[in-house]
Amino acid sequence: MHNLGHTRGSRQNDHFLQTPDTFVRAPLPGMNKATAIIHTGPAAGAAFAQYTVEFEPGGSMRAGGAQMFLYVIDGSVSVGNETLTSSRYAYMPAHRSASIRSEAGGRAVVIEEPYLALDGAPPEPFFGDERTLSPTASGGDEALEVRALLPPDFAFDFAVNTMTFRPGASLPIVEIHVMEHGLLMLEGAGIYRLSDDWYPVTAGDFIWMGPYCPQWFGALGKVPAKYLLYKDWNRHPLHTK
Repeated sequence: MHNLGHTRGSRQNDHFLQTPDTFVRAPLPGMNKATAIIHTGPAAGAAFAQYTVEFEPGGSMRAGGAQMFLYVIDGSVSVGNETLTSSRYAYMPAHRSASIRSEAGGRAVVIEEPYLALDGAPPEPFFGDERTLSPTASGGDEALEVRALLPPDFAFDFAVNTMTFRPGASLPIVEIHVMEHGLLMLEGAGIYRLSDDWYPVTAGDFIWMGPYCPQWFGALGKVPAKYLLYKDWNRHPLHTK
C-alpha cells in the first residue's frame, strides 16, 4: 500500500534506522535463487557489511572474500557440511571458504568485514547454537539477558551478541563509546534513543550506530524484546580497518 511518503526510517550522520517498508531486495554476485537486503556497508560509513539473505529452496551464495558471521533467522541454511536451523550460527575466517546453500529455503543474517590481525593465528571456523548458551545478566539485571555468540578470544576482532529484554527492562545508562554497531531487531518492540532522536522500533528493523553515537534502549509491550548486535571488539583504538 502506498504510504504517502511516510516511514519510521531515518538517516542521520551518526546513525540510521532502516525499517522493513524501506527494504530493497537484489541478488549479490555469487547468489543463485537468493536475494539480499543490504543493511549497511562502507557506503554508509560502516567498516563492516551486514545484510539479510532470503533463500528460495535450492538457493545458494558465496561470501565476499572477507571473514563472515552467519546467523539463521528461520528455515535452514547449510555452511559446508553443517546444517543450521533457527538460532544456529557459523563463523568462517577469510582464509577458509565454504559453500552456503539452503535446500528447503530460509533467511539468514550475514556480517562480513576485513580481518584485523594480531600476532598469532586467526580464528578457525566456528559453529554454535544460541539456544544452548547460558545468559549473563547485564549489570546484574536479571531482566536483561546477554548471550555472547563468539568465544572470548582476542583472535576474534568483533563480537556478536543477542540481548533479550523483559517487558519494561532497559539499558541502565545512555552509552557513548568507540565501537560501532549493527543491530537487527528479532522479536518484540521498544524505544531506541540514538543521538538526540527517539525511535519506536519493532521486529525486523535494522539500526546502524556509528562510533560515539549516544544510545539507549527500553523494551515496551507484553513480550520480551530481543536483538542481534554486532560490535567491533578486541583491538586497540589506534588500529583501525
